[in-house]
Amino acid sequence: MNLKKTLVLRLCMVLAATLFLGSCNKSRDYKDSSRATGWKMNAKEGGFQYNPKAKEQETGPGLVFIEGGTFTMGRVQDDPMHDWNNTPNQQHVQSFYMDETEVTNLMYLEYLDWLKNVFPPSEENYKRIYKGALLDTLVWRNRLGYNEVMTNNYLRHPAYADYPVVGVSWIQAVEFSNWRTDRVNEHILEREGVTTRNARYEVEAGETFNTETYLNAPTQTYGGNDSITRGGRYSQGIAKKSKDSTGLYIQRQDGLLLPGYRLPTEAEWEYAALGLVGLRSYNVYRGRKKYPWDGQYTRSGKRRSRGDQLANFKQGDGDYGGIAGWSDDGADITAQVKSYEPNDHGLYDMAGNVAEWVADVYRPIVDDEFNDFNYFRGNVYSKNHIDKDGKVKIITADSIVYDTLSNGRIVARNLPGEILQVPVDENETYLRTQFSDSDNRDYRDGDKRSTRYYQSFGEDEEEIDESKRMYNSPKHSVSADSTGGLDRQFDKTSNRTSLIDNEVRVYKGGSWRDRDYWLDPAQRRYFPEDMATDYIGFRCAMSRVGSKTQKGKRPRN
Repeated sequence: MNLKKTLVLRLCMVLAATLFLGSCNKSRDYKDSSRATGWKMNAKEGGFQYNPKAKEQETGPGLVFIEGGTFTMGRVQDDPMHDWNNTPNQQHVQSFYMDETEVTNLMYLEYLDWLKNVFPPSEENYKRIYKGALLDTLVWRNRLGYNEVMTNNYLRHPAYADYPVVGVSWIQAVEFSNWRTDRVNEHILEREGVTTRNARYEVEAGETFNTETYLNAPTQTYGGNDSITRGGRYSQGIAKKSKDSTGLYIQRQDGLLLPGYRLPTEAEWEYAALGLVGLRSYNVYRGRKKYPWDGQYTRSGKRRSRGDQLANFKQGDGDYGGIAGWSDDGADITAQVKSYEPNDHGLYDMAGNVAEWVADVYRPIVDDEFNDFNYFRGNVYSKNHIDKDGKVKIITADSIVYDTLSNGRIVARNLPGEILQVPVDENETYLRTQFSDSDNRDYRDGDKRSTRYYQSFGEDEEEIDESKRMYNSPKHSVSADSTGGLDRQFDKTSNRTSLIDNEVRVYKGGSWRDRDYWLDPAQRRYFPEDMATDYIGFRCAMSRVGSKTQKGKRPRN
């Protein structure tokens, strides 16, 4: 009996020791030593430094996680014109994040307030920065309508603070997204004690924070003011431990800074608007959807709200909100965000209220034969400008680049503190198979190789007659002289056949001005990127890095 007890005891001890050693080895594999070399990681003596406590991507302010997947893009229920503008094609979208609601007037006013404080329009060097970011409030005016109350109040009156911003061009939406990226990451660094507390409220024009500048040239962030960049309690603690600069600045490998806010691609927007997750049964979709909500109708079938519209749109001629005393959609122009139920992804107003800019350059057909993964037309690749000393070139107050748009508005394409971007050249494109030029907006649909006149032999591609372009759109030109006067040269050629070029962008979703035909997420239209209307707004997106899902796969019945 004693012998049996002794054997059992010894066996238990052996098993315990084995488990302990196994756990130690497993721990050492992931935390202490390299699986590639066996060297100790994060050693005090030196060597490779790695943050084992790094977590998955933080969800940025205002965003909702959208798990990626496969869907049929462009499948519309109603296509009476049969113009092949919505040819169904199978696409796969990576996981990403999207704004819960449209960008509101209040959010955009915060942007304008920051620009006005940091780049005072009273100063000659900066007056065009603030003016170029101002919305076009005159979009509300109509020759046969009285809309001055919106012209004067819609952007700034607190009654419209939580209404979606309109009068914003595609270019302005992109610039807002870039600004938002920097302000969010600036706040993260301050929150983690890397930078000086409350420094973001006191910066001047030459001392602004830019995410890419911080990651590529941290000593030049905040205008080179290291007392701000390394003034937080975390940075001071690192500096006390070691005189070496390693670890004094946050890098990409720390996983702390977020990817950039941006406009969603057309594929992302349509995938998110459909909310097909609500129709999923394991790895198949149970049915099709016409709108972001369930069902084939625009009116609610619930007992308490039966007959009310599920989105803000134009029900018929002269009917923007129903009869007096019983508004069936609660609005006549735009409505306050979150006025209607969200879709199955938790996104509000993906149909109605305002149509929304997406990132893509418009073409009639989505080229799924070339790519069916994260489809996007509009890639223009650039790189950081490196000077002869091997350092990045930072934009200063004297080197701001301004563009004169086709409508005469002057906008700043970069701000002081940012890194100057230049197109990629043959050093990056030589012998590459996936891209050969920096500008790929018209690849396979709009370039000279796409025309019926192109021949692969006997004629230099650059010598092809300009009149034989794929899309023969008008070419207006506007330039500004030293006094600010505009020289407008209109294209008066009578043989133009198209309005499509590389400066028109897709916008999706119906608006308060549209009939329900446009509420289908697969419908698509286009508009010049430098112009604005009273029915187009936008929301931001952000790429997901790391795992596809935030949760483990589980069945949904």
